[in-house]
Parts: sequence; structure tokens; C-alpha cells
Amino acid sequence: MSRLTTPDGHPISRFTFGTMQFGGRADAQASRQMFDLCRAAGITHFDTAYAYTDGASETLLGQFARTERDRLFIATKVGYVGGAGRDNLLAQFDVSRKRLGMDSVDLLYLHRFDPDTDLGETLDTFATLKAAGQIRYLGLSNFAAWQVMKAAALARSFDLRIDALQPMYNLVKRQAEVEILPMCADQGIAVQAYSPLGGGLLSGKYAHGGAGRLTEDARYGRRYGPDWMHGTAKDLARIAADAGHDPATLAVAWVAAHPTAPSPIISARTPGQLGPSLDAQGFDMAPALYRRLSALSPTPPPATDRIEEQNQ
Repeated sequence: MSRLTTPDGHPISRFTFGTMQFGGRADAQASRQMFDLCRAAGITHFDTAYAYTDGASETLLGQFARTERDRLFIATKVGYVGGAGRDNLLAQFDVSRKRLGMDSVDLLYLHRFDPDTDLGETLDTFATLKAAGQIRYLGLSNFAAWQVMKAAALARSFDLRIDALQPMYNLVKRQAEVEILPMCADQGIAVQAYSPLGGGLLSGKYAHGGAGRLTEDARYGRRYGPDWMHGTAKDLARIAADAGHDPATLAVAWVAAHPTAPSPIISARTPGQLGPSLDAQGFDMAPALYRRLSALSPTPPPATDRIEEQNQ
């Protein structure tokens, strides 16, 4: 159970909605409809970033959230471009708050690790923001486990802790199982897992000639290019059809069913696409089905080479 709470003191929702599509592939009307669908489904945690859709994502989310701000948990990210130096982080966060129309956000992430900036400078900047009441929680995104633990150790010097981590995690991207998920469980760090549908691959749409990130964005095309990943998507779709479920529902529910209980960050470009992911909130993943789905893709090797000690 996450210890993160909304400003009015309630635990955040089990699932998170990622607004990366707001103002981009999803126009303002579709974005509003998806926000309303999420609220009707009980979602209170909304995630955005300075770098998303040239600021439209933050701007639209701020407009939608304004009337019920204290009931919602708003997260954004800085530092994807320009590095993690103090001046860049403060400048980007100032812009983010203006776009959102909010004096503060609940959770601020460093969007990615910056090897060229002293981590102490970065954490001191977050400490300044927290002391000013402009952020409530600190998060990291796209960090390796050793980088998280380095930050966690150093954060104590600034009277901070790492509250949340955003790793990529889905049925064909399982590296997080090796160290990241166990580490977060041990350290009490909330996991917000992004791309539970693998850029739409696990929705099954590409097998039928559909378009999306994998066909429109070269990075996603490379990320999910291996043939075995597409084979996993086809097998997932077959199992879903036999069971009478949408493959997207099973894919998102599989992420949520990991023993460490990560929170899937669901997203979509249309309200119609969003429905199956929302359905995963109430899906009861039986252990046998979880094992069957897990067998569709390779389990990553353990963190050490002592494989003979696995499952002892």
C-alpha cells in the first residue's frame, strides 16, 4: 500500500493516469473526456512532465484539475532536457507550475539520471523546493537501482527521502523485476510503472495493421522491434480472446499483479482506447493466469550469477 496521499489526506488511487498524450495525439476534447472517465473510475493520481507535448499536457491537466485540486495527486517531472543542475531544474519547475496554474505539486520527479551533474546539487534543489512548500514528495524516473540507492543515501543529508520511482515495466520489458521492484519494496518506495501496454504493442492493435507509437516514433519502433515481443503480443491476444477479455486489460492487470504491487500508469489517445485499461482496476488476476501470462516472455536472469540458488 502506497503511503502517498492527496492534499486532503486520502491514499492515492491504485492506478495512475499518464497525460503524455494530452495536447498531442489527444486533442483538448479527447483529453477532457479521458480525464473525466478516470475520475469516474476513481483515479486520483495524474502524471505529466515539463517535456510532454511542448507544455500542452501540463496546461490541459491544470485546467481539468483546478476545481478539485485538493482531492487529486498531481505529479510532474523536470530535467529530461538541460540536465539536473539547480538553475535548469528551478527554471523548468517554475514553467511547469505556471502551466499547471498551481503554486505547488504533490510529487516532482527528476525525469532521468544526469551523470554530468553532482547529485548533491540536484537533491539540494529538491530540498529547497520542499522547504518552500512547492513539492510534497520526491521521485526519480528512468534510474537504475544503484542510482536510486545512491540518491537515497545522499538524500538523508538533505532531510529527504526518495518517495517514488518510475521504471518502464510490462510483459515484454521485465528488467525491473531483477533489482528495481525488490529494492523499492525493501526501501518503501512507491513504484509507478510506465508503459504497461508497451507503446500499444500489448493491446494487439499492431497485429491487425493498427498505427501508433511503434509505427510513428522511431524510438518506440526500436524499443519494441524484436520479433519475440510481437510473438508475445499475439499469444497474449489469443489467451485474452479465449477468456473473453481485452488483451490490454490483461496486460495492465498483469503489471498490477506483481507481488510488489506496482501502480500501472495507464494512458491512451482516445476515450475508446482507455476503457480496457480502466477495466484492469477491477480485474482479479488468478495466480494460474498470472503464471500463464508470465510464461509468454523471458524471465530476466537474477542479479547475480548464482542461478543455482534461485527459488531456494
